[in-house]
Amino acid sequence: MTKSELIEALAKAEGITLKAAEIAVNVTFESMEQALVRSDRLEIRGFGSFKVKDYEGYKGRNPKTGALIEVSSKKLPFFKVGKELKERVNAEEADVRITVK
Repeated sequence: MTKSELIEALAKAEGITLKAAEIAVNVTFESMEQALVRSDRLEIRGFGSFKVKDYEGYKGRNPKTGALIEVSSKKLPFFKVGKELKERVNAEEADVRITVK
């Protein structure tokens, strides 16, 4: 699903204009982004949680030349799927396998 498809689905489900749905989606994503920039943990019950993980620097190799390079430390967002979402995804997968037979 793309962002524009999400906006259309929200507009249809709530009976609002596309512009209002776009604003709601943008505010949601911007708020999530700001929380992660502050290194806050973000939890959406039944869906999952996001947090920022710190990774230390290390020595790597350039795959093309084989030369050693220094990879600097960094922070990356990390998503952990929630139990309910994991169960729903696996239940859907089981339903698909049953209907394919």
